[in-house]
Amino acid sequence: MQLFISSAILAELQRLAEAGKPHEICGILFGDDGRVSTYRPAPNVAADPLRHFEIDPALLIAAERDQRDGGDTIAGYYHSHPGGSVRPSAIDAGCAAADGRIWLILNGQKAAAWHAVENGDIYGRFNAITLDCTGAKGQTAAE
Repeated sequence: MQLFISSAILAELQRLAEAGKPHEICGILFGDDGRVSTYRPAPNVAADPLRHFEIDPALLIAAERDQRDGGDTIAGYYHSHPGGSVRPSAIDAGCAAADGRIWLILNGQKAAAWHAVENGDIYGRFNAITLDCTGAKGQTAAE
């Protein structure tokens, strides 16, 4: 599996991750066929946004409703690990549904993409996928 994201979108998300430090930032990725076409930042409503993220449920419900009504398809989610690894944490795995959606993790400089699945290689929830963003600063999850 591969995730295609433009270098421009990835650069914007990296800027958001940098600007949000020391808090984790988060949002929703939209697109289909493994391609991100746009994104929507979301407030991080986690009790401890320094260490966790939670997408504002009202925004998530609205995006799901829009999708059901013919709007943009939710491809997955993004969030940051300020100053940390772009590998999912055990907490990420515990919060992720095995819904086949993409998780993009950024730290302001690097990024990696993950597929949320049942019995994944990482914490039983995630499989690494290739992140294709020609000309962008980033790495593949396999590196």
